[in-house]
Amino acid sequence: MKRTVWITGATAGIGEATARLLAKNEFRLIISGRRNDRLEHLADELKAHTEILSICLDVRDREAVFNAAENLPENWKNIDVLINNAGLAVGLGPAHEGDPDDWDRMIDTNIKGVLNMLKAITPGMIARKKGHIIQISSIASKEVYPNGNVYCATKHALDAITQSIRMELLPYHIKVSSIHPGMVETEFSLVRFKGDAERASNVYKPVEALKAEDVANTILYCLNAPEHVSIHELVVMPAAQATVRLVRKKDGSI
Repeated sequence: MKRTVWITGATAGIGEATARLLAKNEFRLIISGRRNDRLEHLADELKAHTEILSICLDVRDREAVFNAAENLPENWKNIDVLINNAGLAVGLGPAHEGDPDDWDRMIDTNIKGVLNMLKAITPGMIARKKGHIIQISSIASKEVYPNGNVYCATKHALDAITQSIRMELLPYHIKVSSIHPGMVETEFSLVRFKGDAERASNVYKPVEALKAEDVANTILYCLNAPEHVSIHELVVMPAAQATVRLVRKKDGSI
């Protein structure tokens, strides 16, 4: 029987790449995201490979998350895998110069959004004593860097939540995996720099970064592990990146 997977933030980047890969590997998919036009386009594409249910949803909206989970069609209610992928960085600067609205957006998405999804989906897994939760985090959960203060804080919080629920869910045979990517060439920097495409592209031009598909393959690897094997966490970096700040550029300079 095909496993049913819910992927948040499926309209771009890692979420979109993961949806495409899992659709081709015999998973049934619930895909959610804020941009309905992209969501429907992706759903139409993937219907050629598997069963798809799309839900236009902002994980920050707790009531909407709970309503979506409660009102799933009967044949979609048993979620085998939750991939908490929705997340973002907004702004890059010292905390004393930061925009409080940016702080709220990161905290509400990266922390509260994950908690909303966990609260909505985990009880069903507990009742069935079966499930797999995959948290898409960041190398920023392991390190910090100047001007990344609040974003790094949210990813450190996510790491703490993940470690805690891994212990809490152990009696119910629920696996909890965490993936911490380094530089991934997606819309991440475009969002961080609020639509400044030139500034965003300059982040990736000098470096051979990961692609979203690289992280998607890592997710599939976790999902394909034998039932008795749990991959707790993976740090996935470009070969050109040793730490958040230590990067080998395409011209050979560091």
